[in-house]
Amino acid sequence: MTSALFTPIEIAGRTFENRIAVAPMCQYSGNDGCASDWHMTHLGMLANSGAGLVVVEATHVERRGRITHGCLGLYSDACEAALARIVAHCRRIGTAKLGVQLAHAGRKASSQRPWEGGKALAVDHDPWPTEAPSALPFGPGWHVPQAMTEDDMERVIAAFAQAATRAVRIGFDAVELHAAHGYLVHAFLSAVSNQRTDAYGGSRENRMRFPLAVAQAVRGSVPRDVALGARITGSDWLDGGIDVDEAIVFARALKDIGYDYADVSSGGLTAEARNPTSPGYNVPLAEAVRHATGLVTRAVGLIVDPKQAEVIVAEGKADMVALARAMLDNPHWGWHAARALGAEARRPPQYLRAGPSLWAPAARG
Repeated sequence: MTSALFTPIEIAGRTFENRIAVAPMCQYSGNDGCASDWHMTHLGMLANSGAGLVVVEATHVERRGRITHGCLGLYSDACEAALARIVAHCRRIGTAKLGVQLAHAGRKASSQRPWEGGKALAVDHDPWPTEAPSALPFGPGWHVPQAMTEDDMERVIAAFAQAATRAVRIGFDAVELHAAHGYLVHAFLSAVSNQRTDAYGGSRENRMRFPLAVAQAVRGSVPRDVALGARITGSDWLDGGIDVDEAIVFARALKDIGYDYADVSSGGLTAEARNPTSPGYNVPLAEAVRHATGLVTRAVGLIVDPKQAEVIVAEGKADMVALARAMLDNPHWGWHAARALGAEARRPPQYLRAGPSLWAPAARG
């Protein structure tokens, strides 16, 4: 039988070898926004994971839009050159196509790395001013952000457009707008974090105004032969927050602008929000968006087992799946998934001797 997970998919004229994506995973290991040798090793490893697509971690469009001092950016020539070096390396040695996620952290910026505590930066740790739709902190003990003016919004829109231009110049196969996890674009979309009373708050149409302006600016910077998508939230898991019906409305608006795909995640809007913990908990959200909009849709969130991923794609719940921690735990997840499903995953010739045709333990699984 042919594996659905290992069937190629075409997006914006680009063919991805299979339906597996490595989700963007912040490494907090950049140098003033610039990718480092850690990214060379990390992304080079994942480029040979057997996935059809590897998406570079949240890459911020402004220096002040970074989550931490270690987060990646694409807001300067130095940032662009550093990331271009990593991408060129991955293309030389890897098999996967490459994407990048463009982001602005909003009120979740100016924070510690997770292993330092993950809280707001203290005064003696070089914090910076944060901004958001409303002057509401992410949670207790977090910085109170500045409510953005229209001039601020225009500045950020321009920054997204410029970062997208840099991403295209680097040569990414896919560009992804981060509109989830409580970061700036998501914060405008949700009535929980957006309590403005002007044209950018209140009604759903108003709350979508700035996010869609960002989306339009990115679309204007990305050629039609580069896959363009967005990570959106399917649920805030909070009373009064975004639910799947609102997610569908936003996804339809993105499709109307010319977006090719949606990656459906959830949660992260406030410090108190708690996601479900069941395997594949976002899959029903992705399925609803896919069926309502016709967009190519990717599911993410506690997808670990190859047979689980196969069922998601085979049953039409999503067109692709994205894995994060499962790939960190097993950087050759795609190879092992192919073996479990009776399929093939491309691997570099240097590693062919460990393949099932040449090594009995691999053939036995």
